[in-house]
Parts: sequence; structure tokens; C-alpha cells
Amino acid sequence: MTELEHFQRLKKLVLLKYQEQYPFFQGNWKSFSAQDIQNLIGLIEEKCNETISEKWIYTHLKPETNSKVPRKDMLNILAQFVGFSGWDEFVFDGDTATAIHSPKTKKPILKIWTLVVVLLVGISILYFNFNKSEIQETKSIELNNEFTNEKVKSDEVKVIQVEDSVEKILEVKHGKVEIKHSQNKETKLIIKSPFYLPKTVLINKSTTETPKQVTLTPDDYAMVLKAFMVSDIKNWQTRKEQLNKILSDDLEVIVMLKNNFGAEYYDKNEFSQKLIVPTATVKRMRIIEVKNDAANKIQFIRIKQE
Repeated sequence: MTELEHFQRLKKLVLLKYQEQYPFFQGNWKSFSAQDIQNLIGLIEEKCNETISEKWIYTHLKPETNSKVPRKDMLNILAQFVGFSGWDEFVFDGDTATAIHSPKTKKPILKIWTLVVVLLVGISILYFNFNKSEIQETKSIELNNEFTNEKVKSDEVKVIQVEDSVEKILEVKHGKVEIKHSQNKETKLIIKSPFYLPKTVLINKSTTETPKQVTLTPDDYAMVLKAFMVSDIKNWQTRKEQLNKILSDDLEVIVMLKNNFGAEYYDKNEFSQKLIVPTATVKRMRIIEVKNDAANKIQFIRIKQE
């Protein structure tokens, strides 16, 4: 099989894996919707601790045919998602299955397996020796609110480490994140949050010390919105006026429902009505994404129902 044939087989398996979690989806990549893409991104992050962008899915998975194979690091993520250690094992598995069912190749199968084992052992030794020569540093970085100097909440921030073009999602615990990076390589941290402005921290190979603390600038309107969703009503007219000030007229709100039951859509007026007199349901909603327009008003909100 060619690499493109292997990639087409991988696309089919990814779709089948997606249907295990969302059995009501019975379509193909052509009918894969924007919501399906968001669901798939979430599944990949949960299982592989890696991230894939919407643009990449539209470019490489949505088309019926592909002219070339994507980057190997992305293929590794998809192969892990469907149950393999990586792209190499996935290709090997496909070639082996083809060889076993071919009458002309049954006799030399044992020799091929022996050769493959020898090659894998050799590659493993080389890889081990190469990585031994790299000195890894482990550092802890505290993420603080710029104005209060308090540690940010762990579930309100997402940290992605990028090294050699490979992205890895880091776990945030108690407002701190631990990073491992090679002293002879450059790495960067991409920090995202619905309540803070995005920030990128560069850690150069020439830098003698990794920063012990990174301050994040709050997004004022997003912070006000969060406070509205958890607080008890005091003056509904004042709250209505404040909401009108921070929410864009063309606001779009997507609420992801529990148990994979889909999503609900609200415009500015519908969402404002919910927040003016917040219910217990509203207080259980968690904001996971906020986007502002050119005037810095909130234009898009994605919410997870808990």
C-alpha cells in the first residue's frame, strides 16, 4: 500500500472511532459538520493530550481525496487516536495484513518479520542514545492574575508547549504548570483562556533561567460576564444595561449540552434574558471560549453545560 492509501484507511478508522462516541452520526467526511469537528477536537485532546486545529481537519480530513500525506507528527496523533502507538505502527499493521493475505508473500513472511524486528531494535537503540545526550530540564511556572497577583484557576487556562513544531497540552495544577524542555532547543508556551488575554512565553536555548512566574492580563468584559453567571440578582435593570454594554449586537452563544446531546444557540437578546435572572442551570454553565469584536465587545461565547 502507498502512504496515501494508508492515510485514506486512517481517515476511515478515525471516522469509525468518532462514531463510537457519537453513534447518531452516520455520515462521512463530506457531511462532517462544524459541530462534529469541535467534538472530534475534544475527543483527540482527551485521549491523546494533543491538539488539532479546525483548519487542519478541513484541509486534510474533509476532502474525499488527498494529493499528499500530511506531516508525520499529525499522523502520529491520529494513529494514536485509533489505537496505535503512532503512524509507523499503523503503516506496518496495514502492510502486514496485506502481505498475509497475498499468496505470493506467505513464504518470506518470517524473514520479513525478522528483518523488521532487527530494524526496530536498531532504531530503538539509536533513539535511546540520541535522547540520552539531550539534557532535559523540568521547571515549574506559576500563572498569576496581573492585577490581583493571585494564581489563576487551573480549569480556566490552557497551556500548550511547542518544541520542534510539536504541540503538547500541559496539565495545570493549583495555578502552576510544569514544563520539560531540552536545554539545546527553543520552546514556547502558548497560554489561552476565555477570561485572560492570550500570551506566548518564549524560552530560548540561550536563556539561563526559565521564568518562575507568568502574569496574565484579565479580559475585563469576560470577567464581568463570568461574575454575572454565578452571582445572585441585585438590580435586574442595572444588570441589563451592563450586559448591553459588554455584549455585541450580533452575539452568538453556543451551549454544549450534557451527555453529547448536541448544542443550543442563543442570540444577544435570548442570552441576556437568561443572565438577567440567573437560574441554577445558568450557574452550572462553564465558559470555555470567548471572542471579542473590533470594538472589544463580546461577539462569541462557547459554554459547556455541567
